[in-house]
Amino acid sequence: MVAMALVPLTVAVGVAWAAVTDNMFPTESTGSSCVVSTGSHPPCQTDNREVYFYMDSSGEYKLESEDRSTVNAAIDGEYRPTDLAFHYDSSPVFEGSAETDIIYQEGSTGLPDSAAGRTWCNGVSSTHYKCDQQYIRIRGNGRYTYARVCHETGHAVGLQHGDYSTPMLSKTDSRLGCLVTPSTDHNDLGSNNRENINGTY
Repeated sequence: MVAMALVPLTVAVGVAWAAVTDNMFPTESTGSSCVVSTGSHPPCQTDNREVYFYMDSSGEYKLESEDRSTVNAAIDGEYRPTDLAFHYDSSPVFEGSAETDIIYQEGSTGLPDSAAGRTWCNGVSSTHYKCDQQYIRIRGNGRYTYARVCHETGHAVGLQHGDYSTPMLSKTDSRLGCLVTPSTDHNDLGSNNRENINGTY
């Protein structure tokens, strides 16, 4: 009689990855360092999964109540279901190492004529590809829409347009969800962006 050793069979089970492209900064199509600038640069990642945000409540860039409702709706509908944890910061911090992560503003100052909105890094964190504080400015007069808030908030957490993604996609590819350009009618964050957010944070 021949003795046989039973060897357990192990099967590697991988994590399903539904993303069609890597559009989380940095990618092969971008540099690897954040740039502090109001100009057109690839977006940086936010510096941690706990995202504190503030909506400008006075002065030139004050959000009206309907715009504040739009920001809250887009965060609730698109970003809170991800691995990011969004918290409203009623006492924002603008200096130092614990700055409020995202500042939402309404206005056109500093925006090129062709842009409905823009996101930029105001303070690079100690990790060169992450930003400690980012500003989102979107024009008023009906342009502060759910789709644009979804789009610019995506930039503030590091999501990029298709032409900065790997593999590269058209900027209008619908699989980019609200990160398509222009973002007018794309309200959904989409599975590609959710996978990239959850895989990063």
